[in-house]
Amino acid sequence: MSHGVNVSVLCRVTNFETVRRILGKSALQDVLATAAERLAEQAEPVELLGASRDLIELSFPAADREEAAARLDAFRQTLGSFQQEQGLAARLDFEIGAAWAPSGEGDMLRLLEAAEAALAGAADADGLNVIDLSVDGRSVDRLTLIAELPRAIAAGEMFLHYQPKINVRQQQVSSAEALIRWQHPERGLVLPGDFIAAAEESGQIAELTLWTLRQVIADQRALAATGHDIPLFLNISGMLLADRTFIDEACAIITAHPEAKLGFEITETAVIRDPQSAIRHLQRFADHGVVLAIDDYGAGLSSLAYLKQLPAKELKIDKMFVTQLTSSHRDPLIVRSTIDLAHALEMEVTAEGVETPAALALLSVMGCDLVQGYLISRPVPFPALCAYLGEQDRLAETMASRPVFLRAGSSWKRA
Repeated sequence: MSHGVNVSVLCRVTNFETVRRILGKSALQDVLATAAERLAEQAEPVELLGASRDLIELSFPAADREEAAARLDAFRQTLGSFQQEQGLAARLDFEIGAAWAPSGEGDMLRLLEAAEAALAGAADADGLNVIDLSVDGRSVDRLTLIAELPRAIAAGEMFLHYQPKINVRQQQVSSAEALIRWQHPERGLVLPGDFIAAAEESGQIAELTLWTLRQVIADQRALAATGHDIPLFLNISGMLLADRTFIDEACAIITAHPEAKLGFEITETAVIRDPQSAIRHLQRFADHGVVLAIDDYGAGLSSLAYLKQLPAKELKIDKMFVTQLTSSHRDPLIVRSTIDLAHALEMEVTAEGVETPAALALLSVMGCDLVQGYLISRPVPFPALCAYLGEQDRLAETMASRPVFLRAGSSWKRA
């Protein structure tokens, strides 16, 4: 019996820099906007979730895997025929990463992570790579992952991607968030949602986080040497906030590198587990100069009683409130009140999941300080972050020239 599947798709221009030099920035953005429209209008129902600097994100349901595969192949053909119709002076090379899961199983974040993993391997799969998250297609043996984690850390299979955060008023990169990845020699890219949970379950999350901390410090030093001395943030599991041994080791590493500009992102629910220990240990980090950010604010049980006690300087609004910002009546009220609350507590506010120029414009009007999401940049390897920072002086012009997408029924059109 056939089962429906949900599909997440990422289309990336692999020769973006070359084509931009030939076509020009404005013309290239217009071409990408038109290409995104063409894909979204190709068949019902296809939802265009965003079109950023070099990336188009879509999602759609399909009756089964065969239909999903046929649609993905049609996407690739559409991108090819579209370029012939446009008569472009330069050819755009696209790679497509996609993931599907049975309808009703898994969440959109896991599906998007899988699409990102598929996109990373698209070059080795003739430009179109798919990850199947169904139980039969991609089962994860948690016990095997737990057993392999120590070897993976020692063998250098872990690496970091970085997602920039943009200061809205200055229109410059102000910091970046480190996101850990695992390139398994046999399984390929293991999803963070799988191995992070395995590390927490097995008690190896401390070792994994300390490895990340050391690597972030090394990368931050390299960035500073190129003239981009911005803070780099890493995520701290809630399980570690009550671990005295981890706190001592992390503080020792930070003390040994006093020049490093670091930030830790923690969830508010992590503090609620053991508030006394968490607040005491977070204060130790703050005393060492680490900037603390409250991650995923609003996704869990928000507690003002704990919020006012935390030595945090930044509050990150969960993307669930940002992605529907321009189409919901309640989300703008929640976001605006959260921004006002954070400012009253002398915190900067970061909006996660910013994927459209319309959302960015609304957040700017609301007084949001920082934005992060696919409109700015997907998570990228460290060399790509360095290249991105190298052109940040031109960021204002790029953001101003991006087309705004307006919903028109079930399709999208450019304003």
